[in-house]
Amino acid sequence: MSNTVATPSHEAFERTTTRWGSITLFIAFLIATSVPFYLLFVADAEVDFGDILTGFLAVFAVYGVFYVVEPLTYFPILGPAGMYQAFLIGNVSNKLLPSAIVAQATIGVKPGTRKGEYAATMAICGAAIIHVASMVLFVGILGTWLVSIIPEQITLIAQLYILPAILGGVAIQLIFSLKQFKSTIIALVIAALVIFGLVKLVPVLAPGDVAIVVILTIVVTWFTRNKAVTDRKASDGDENIGIN
Repeated sequence: MSNTVATPSHEAFERTTTRWGSITLFIAFLIATSVPFYLLFVADAEVDFGDILTGFLAVFAVYGVFYVVEPLTYFPILGPAGMYQAFLIGNVSNKLLPSAIVAQATIGVKPGTRKGEYAATMAICGAAIIHVASMVLFVGILGTWLVSIIPEQITLIAQLYILPAILGGVAIQLIFSLKQFKSTIIALVIAALVIFGLVKLVPVLAPGDVAIVVILTIVVTWFTRNKAVTDRKASDGDENIGIN
């Protein structure tokens, strides 16, 4: 009898993550959307369907475009399994995406490959574990006491500078790991034009400035791409499916 142990295939990995990812996300969807119905039919909140619809439309008008932009933007880096994790956990742009990028850069793999997908998946697991552990310790156990002893000036500095510093460092790392300098220049130019030009002229567009930048960058990058290079890479099966 052979003692060879069967190695799970990538296809099996994708089938499993797709099945359980869909199930867990659907359960989370049901829980999240049950709150308005609880307010309407159970709680004595004195709200009606019109109030809930008004609140939804107000949020949708500001963030609705991100419902499309964010999945398109994150998918090439996180992969299918990472997408299920990320959108179930939350804090994608400021926690999970940077974790995935750092993990991929550390072990020297490219986003969009199989190894890159595995790295992103494990990085998100690690980020979630650390996040929950820190929440239990610093919020659940030490929360009130810790806030009371931190000087207000330190809290203000943390709010203003720590997150931009983290995201800025991750952005630079991503630029140099992907080495797509043309796309980077296009993104920077469009961001400057939108934030310092378009938004100043049309202030009502300010809530959607990030979405506008992302969409315009995708469109401009697509139409200015080097078709010979992309066609060659599309025909290179090993590189695109991530065997390397």
